[in-house]
Amino acid sequence: MNELTSRQRMLRAVSLQGTDHIPCCFMSFTALRKRFNENLYEVVKAERAMGLDAMLFFPTASRPQRPEHPDLRGLPVRFHPAVKMNEWREVVKGGYDLLHKEYTTPGGKLSTCVRLSEDWPHGEHIPFVDDYQVSRAVKPLITRPEDLEALQYFLLPPQEQDIAQFKMEAQEALTFVEQHQVLLAGGWGIGMDMANWLCGMENLMILMMEQPGFVYGLLEMIYVWNKNRMEVVLSAPVDLYIRRAWYEGCDFVTPRFYQSVILPRLKAEVELAHEHGAKFGYICSSGTKPMLDFYTEAGIDVLIGIDPIEGTHTDMPMIKEKLGKRVCLWGGVSGAVTVERGTEAEVRSAIRHAMKTLGPDNFILSPVDNITVDDPLTWHNIDIFIDEWRNHWEVASLFQ
Repeated sequence: MNELTSRQRMLRAVSLQGTDHIPCCFMSFTALRKRFNENLYEVVKAERAMGLDAMLFFPTASRPQRPEHPDLRGLPVRFHPAVKMNEWREVVKGGYDLLHKEYTTPGGKLSTCVRLSEDWPHGEHIPFVDDYQVSRAVKPLITRPEDLEALQYFLLPPQEQDIAQFKMEAQEALTFVEQHQVLLAGGWGIGMDMANWLCGMENLMILMMEQPGFVYGLLEMIYVWNKNRMEVVLSAPVDLYIRRAWYEGCDFVTPRFYQSVILPRLKAEVELAHEHGAKFGYICSSGTKPMLDFYTEAGIDVLIGIDPIEGTHTDMPMIKEKLGKRVCLWGGVSGAVTVERGTEAEVRSAIRHAMKTLGPDNFILSPVDNITVDDPLTWHNIDIFIDEWRNHWEVASLFQ
């Protein structure tokens, strides 16, 4: 096969077609983004200069541009104009201070409170949804069925100005990917991750058992809201639509709950993406083993985030056996443990193992989930990572 462009290689991989060699595309690369002040267009060019494959994810708004939803990439989250917010700090002698936030809406009041640990990154502000607040929440935002009346004023469909801004950036993004021949990805879609942010993880698990109707109603609200956002992103058009589902593994939900509640909505989202000519990527890096058959039933095209170390219930040979002919597999190496802290021998061994176990076909190599630490060891190991990938990307030496 003649040498492909990066975009062709990635498209063929996610489409379960043969490639000239195994692609290597970092699913997330915070350390590099920081060096370019979160300019994703420059990050993509830097990745290509390093010899990596790359994807441009858009909308490209950075975390500082998403103060109410820093961990939810994509379109802005807009509140109804009638929503009013009040935040205040409570001093706690001998302990961490508390930060309170109260929303007043036409549907009632919602409130939350977090403990201000030393690593709290948001100053004296509590975002609407965010990973950090889950483990620090003294009181989650949503705790009872009556709260859903107020929540509807936060889950508005994309506004006209946001759609107009999206269309403007879509033109820039489409021109860029054509010029640089890289994959165009969009999203994020969301389901249970949003519910965990709103309710807290432990609380949501209890609610699923004690008040399942409440949880079903919440997830239906999130599904309708997410679908409206999906349709805008898919209009770009994008090559790959990505749903974040870090909290949809068996660490957080039972297979029975997944099958009855998550799977039907996931199927509908996959079908919507396919109707628009996009592939559907699903990020879940832990708790996947009991869910593998559901992924094929849903029709997802790519399972993103296969982590052999930090991911629980990660059985890479089983993943390859069950999904390898029907789903593209993306990941294979731990970013935090192996790339950021490992020895050269450990990095090389992990890459060979990932390529042999998950490759050679329908596979994209990547650290999982992210490379965040910007220090000499990390960058040395990234060089080793790329070198070992290039040594074996045609995998002849591994599969003879």
